[in-house]
Amino acid sequence: MINLNTESNSSLLQQIQTKQNNLLEKLASGKRINSAADGAAAQQIIDRLTSQVEGNRQSISNAYDGVSLAQVAESGLSGISNDVNRIRELSVQAGNGLLTDADRRAIQAEVTQLQDNISQTIEQTEFGGKPLLTSDGSIDFQVGANAGQKISVGTQDFASSLSDVLNVDLSTAQGAEDALATTDAALETVGSARADLGATQNRFESAARNLGNADVNIAAARSRIQDTDYAQTTAESAAAGILNQSTIAVQSQANQQQGQVLALLS
Repeated sequence: MINLNTESNSSLLQQIQTKQNNLLEKLASGKRINSAADGAAAQQIIDRLTSQVEGNRQSISNAYDGVSLAQVAESGLSGISNDVNRIRELSVQAGNGLLTDADRRAIQAEVTQLQDNISQTIEQTEFGGKPLLTSDGSIDFQVGANAGQKISVGTQDFASSLSDVLNVDLSTAQGAEDALATTDAALETVGSARADLGATQNRFESAARNLGNADVNIAAARSRIQDTDYAQTTAESAAAGILNQSTIAVQSQANQQQGQVLALLS
């Protein structure tokens, strides 16, 4: 008996073609999971890992911004330290009893220029429009993909901290003697702040390295779940192609048989 019903063959052909299209999509995209339909649980895991990867990469950028900010602040303090050291040197010079009032006034003129330079450095040291040496506080950087993973760069009001230096007067012998203690205290303040900034830079750099390592590992984990196994998928695609051709041949033969029967009946 000749079976004229080709619906089962058509359904099988449609299934094979759908599978082949799916395999071709995986080969073209390089991804085994292209949508939740390919694996709902896997897609959820991929989405979470993607969030971590992208968050880590932005956090690395944030960390290096933090390094740059700390370097700018430390550079400003380095200039201030040099100026304070020069004021101290001039204070020692002003302690020479052989100096006349005119000599002391000349020394004080240089001190005044140094004080103006210190004030200018304090006012103009900024990063991205944020002043770094004019107020007490902190600037926070997100250095992780999750909440609470931050590193802060401390800021300080150096105009207040160094007010004594900014008012040093070497026009008298007593003023020169007082200036030594004042400049020593100022150098201690500036040196401590520079040490803190150096430690903060190291912390940012360490965080960036750790985030880089984590990013590589998380991306690798995502790849194992998401990416196409080309060898396996290519083999499956070839097998589906052969099956597709075979089914088309069977379908064609069935259609020919149906046409022959209809011709006999007519």
